[in-house]
Amino acid sequence: MDLGFLFLDQSWSLMQLRSLLCASYAFLLLATTLVVVAVDNSTYYVPRDDILLNCGASGQASSFDRRSWTGDTGTRYAPSLNGSGGFDALRLDPSVSTVPYSTARVFTSPFTYRFPLSAGPIFIRLHFYPSDYSNHAASDAFFSVTSGPYILLHNFSAYLTADALNFAYLIREYSVNVSTGGLNLTFTPSTTHPNSYAFINGIEILSIPDLFSSATPLLVYGDDDNHAYTIDPDQALETVYRLNVGGQAIPPIEDSGLFRSWDDDSPYIYGAAFGVTDSNDPNVTITYPTSVPNYIAPPDVYSTARSMGPNAQVNLNYNLTWILPVDAGFYYLVRLHFCEIQYPIVKKNQRVFDIYLNNQTAKEKADVIGWSGGIGIPVYRDYVVTTMGREQMDLWVALHPYTLSEPEYYDAILNGLEVFKLQNSNNSLAGLNPGARSQLYVDPGDHRKGSAKHKSEVPVIVGGVVGGFAVLLAGFCLIGMCKCQKKKMVKEGKGAVTSNGPYGLSPLSLYGNTRSVASADFNLCRYFSIAE
Repeated sequence: MDLGFLFLDQSWSLMQLRSLLCASYAFLLLATTLVVVAVDNSTYYVPRDDILLNCGASGQASSFDRRSWTGDTGTRYAPSLNGSGGFDALRLDPSVSTVPYSTARVFTSPFTYRFPLSAGPIFIRLHFYPSDYSNHAASDAFFSVTSGPYILLHNFSAYLTADALNFAYLIREYSVNVSTGGLNLTFTPSTTHPNSYAFINGIEILSIPDLFSSATPLLVYGDDDNHAYTIDPDQALETVYRLNVGGQAIPPIEDSGLFRSWDDDSPYIYGAAFGVTDSNDPNVTITYPTSVPNYIAPPDVYSTARSMGPNAQVNLNYNLTWILPVDAGFYYLVRLHFCEIQYPIVKKNQRVFDIYLNNQTAKEKADVIGWSGGIGIPVYRDYVVTTMGREQMDLWVALHPYTLSEPEYYDAILNGLEVFKLQNSNNSLAGLNPGARSQLYVDPGDHRKGSAKHKSEVPVIVGGVVGGFAVLLAGFCLIGMCKCQKKKMVKEGKGAVTSNGPYGLSPLSLYGNTRSVASADFNLCRYFSIAE
């Protein structure tokens, strides 16, 4: 701001000028404070290896979060490319970042990237934007990705997967242990599909601390049958879900040094039983104990939470439940993050609850203060669950008040939720491709396509008329179903709600995203949106 004109304007008094100077001083003080915060964040984990490869491009480019990506053309990671196989996406969705998604490296035969790395655990993040690249159609891309002995993807179609999830782009994150000699990533087109090719838009390689092999999860079998499960240091894992419970999505740049994305959990809440969301009390500071390194999850995860609500009687009649579609036939590590952040919860046996995973009791009498030792102190717990079959299934995470210890509040709380797929006996993490729109998914709402596909309006109108009659018929059915619903309620907190998926009926909360209805019986019914 040019201060010269202020002195020429006689309407400015000495008092006004003093106020301006004070405001300027306050701004400088705020800027200094922000610098101090940035210095404090430097105590987060600093990766030894941090590679961002912008595939199909050359030179340096910055992404929307100001991270610098290097084109793979002419790099030591792929010296044999010689610039061949790099293409621009024929159309870039408005919701998609130019870097690394506007270019891709296309392979019509097997190709291997070689990364010289120090030994230790790393994150591998693979970025895919399914688009037509030159004369390569998006629907023709079927391929596998391997890393040493690990099969990360097999016969993978980014086109089908993104279409089923309604995502514009995909990110697949894996944790593997690198031995001496570095890391090889091999892309192999399918031999069973005509015109198949492999492609990749971006590759992240990030060295990480020991997040898993030092964990001591319990293998969940049911009441009193849980026992310790060991995660081998060489075990490969895939990140399936990483949710900031009760808070907004956290972008990679705001993570604690590992550049992880933490998504909003609300799209995965079962039915209308949203509970209530909480932020930390202004007098509560998140303080990491020595047993919980600050890179486990950023403070923003522990500063928000979702609980069941203030009405004990309502809370006893439902479970706070998340439904997470996963690939069947694998073991899953479920990591739950907890932190009490609101007064008056400051001592043991004030808020005690049970934890259920896939309708099995993972933990009875969970007491966050008992685990952590005080308010504002983070803690996390790990559990391993098994899944049977080959296709998609729902993984249920449910919380319910524990009553036998007569706690002060009949309530439950959760701050963060992570789910990791463990490699199977074939060293594989690969699941099956979904059929285009043939399977039911919960839409996370993140990375969503910016614009809907243009379709004829006639089927929409006809479908609306037919759907109207279907809604009327469903209404009569719901009346009978709601009367039977009470019989399916949780018995004294034992066992999670049983259902065939997100469209079944469940006991619902009176709080969160529900409508106010006078009839108590009607509140036991499932609300259906127009889309459903």
